[in-house]
Amino acid sequence: MSKTKYWVSGLTASAVFFMSLIGYEGYSSKPYLDSAKVPTIGIGSTTYENGTKVKMTDKPITKERAIEISKAHVAKDEIAFRKSLQGVKLSQVEYEQYLDFTYNFGQSNWNNSSMLRNLKAGQHVQACKSLLKWKYVSKRDCSVRSNGCYGVWVRQLNRYEKCMGEQ
Repeated sequence: MSKTKYWVSGLTASAVFFMSLIGYEGYSSKPYLDSAKVPTIGIGSTTYENGTKVKMTDKPITKERAIEISKAHVAKDEIAFRKSLQGVKLSQVEYEQYLDFTYNFGQSNWNNSSMLRNLKAGQHVQACKSLLKWKYVSKRDCSVRSNGCYGVWVRQLNRYEKCMGEQ
């Protein structure tokens, strides 16, 4: 991928982004509790397209349905995500790492993050470093393997490495 930075309004999640979501989130046809003990289904979805929260009693879904739900979720998230980055230039890789963060941690956490503040100030390296602050789930430090959420930390390290590779 090119390290060229573009106005965010011209960027969108790629097919590679959706494949990486499946790689990180995995796929489950049946509802399960995620590391924060939130009912989740498919590819890390906690809600359906209409905003209804996933319940542990929901019926299983196919992988195709899981992808539909994720694409709808990301498309909706991308609108607010792009608005938060008006006037900022990012590479495609940076865009997708921060979008993935937003998918994982939520729009309000993104809106209040030092990552966003750093990007708006043109401090891309510092924004990448700020990813490493996000290692907690339900007050558990996920960088500690025995805390049962180590995958969250591994994902953050991967985002950080990809982000730094663009600087």
